[in-house]
Amino acid sequence: MASPKDFVPWPTVYWYFTWWHDDGAVERINDALRSKVREADGRDAEPSAGLIDSQSVRTADTVPAATRGFDAGKKVKGRKRFIVTDTLGLLLAVHVVAGSVQDRDGAKRPLLWTRLDHPEVRKVWADQGSAGRLVDGATHILGRELEIVRKDPDQRGFQVQPKRWAVERTFSWLTAHRSPLTGASPGTTRPASPTRRP
Repeated sequence: MASPKDFVPWPTVYWYFTWWHDDGAVERINDALRSKVREADGRDAEPSAGLIDSQSVRTADTVPAATRGFDAGKKVKGRKRFIVTDTLGLLLAVHVVAGSVQDRDGAKRPLLWTRLDHPEVRKVWADQGSAGRLVDGATHILGRELEIVRKDPDQRGFQVQPKRWAVERTFSWLTAHRSPLTGASPGTTRPASPTRRP
């Protein structure tokens, strides 16, 4: 992906991004902006509830085979990105894995990060792909409620689901703006600094 024409040369942009990511500046900027937006909306700076979902995205053939896989459910060969947002759709945690990773497995790490970095988040809504032992783990290990939002049995085609529409909108934002999360290395992308907790 080419840099915008008004940017400095891409190696300089990459160098600054890597520096800011590694020293936690990206995380601090994200946290500060999220708090400002929440307060402007009349909410507490820290959220008490969240939303989690995953999205499979195609990757180029040049992406190493060890870091991509086939999502049989979505029929997509590439990577899968997991995000946890607040109820406004603002990012709390991000985790990128191979597309072959099951939702109930890939969701564990971003849920843990949310528990550690945002202890006031007591409840998280998820889709049916997270049902089962992940719900039990959230309750017994993390001490948090993971509620599954189920589709209406009579639903035909796409319908906006209660609670979960905000996380779906965030994926739409990421896709529309060609987020770097599409090609991020698995397991390395997260608002929180990787130097604090691997």
